[in-house]
Amino acid sequence: MLKELIQSKELEFMMEAHSGLSARIVQEAGFKSIWASGFAISAQLGVRDCNEASWTQVLEICDFMADATDIPILFDADTGFGNFNNARRMVRKLEQIGIAGCCIEDKPFPKCNALLEGRKAKLADIDEMALKIKACKDTQSDPDFVVIARSEAFIAGYPVEEVLRRAEAFDDAGADAIFIHSKNSGPDDIVEFMKVWKRKTPVVVCPSKYYRTPPQQFRELGVSLVIWGNYTVRASVTAMQEVCAQMYRDQHAMSVIDKVASAAEVFRLQREEELVEAERKYLPKK
Repeated sequence: MLKELIQSKELEFMMEAHSGLSARIVQEAGFKSIWASGFAISAQLGVRDCNEASWTQVLEICDFMADATDIPILFDADTGFGNFNNARRMVRKLEQIGIAGCCIEDKPFPKCNALLEGRKAKLADIDEMALKIKACKDTQSDPDFVVIARSEAFIAGYPVEEVLRRAEAFDDAGADAIFIHSKNSGPDDIVEFMKVWKRKTPVVVCPSKYYRTPPQQFRELGVSLVIWGNYTVRASVTAMQEVCAQMYRDQHAMSVIDKVASAAEVFRLQREEELVEAERKYLPKK
């Protein structure tokens, strides 16, 4: 399903989730796929997006997300959590828990979030990254498992020629799609890259900074997939901050009760009704 989505002739959209609950909400909203964001998962764990959470801790969250949904999940694998050996072991574990694909970026381990201000982005050696992609593709047992290669070259200040050189090397290594990242406030980097990208391998973008770009422009450029990279976790932060501050001031819940989901809605999202039916079927009658 994920491979078909990425190869679709239509522009597709993927929404971030960071827990079983948020993943189910994303699916119910109508999205066809989920971005298991490293930034968002780190944030909900209360740690920084600098590989402070181990890959096993992050994959445990993804396991719950996969159990909670029926749509494909693309895992934000950062740098693969080490060298080629760490990355290929990670691919085996992702396949075991039902994750449809992963995205690996060309930065050294440990990484730091690309959108952080005041940090100079460093890039991994191009051959090392290409071989890491090849190792992941050689390791996967499911032929439909997707490995996306993400380049941070624009963010590191390189010209489009270097971005293209890296993208072509990763494509040659077997990447199923190329993710071009940019933190410009406009889509200029993406426009520049798409002008020189002549291959059929799909291109993925994440317009966290250039969110004002209309979808039609991405369609005209030939972009295959837009990832909304961190919106559910940011929405939850705003909501929790507002409710906590209001209740601290008021010392009661009356002023926020209309702003929060009912317990019944939470039970519904947890599929409480399925358990009730199962209890009728599998517990002995008294």
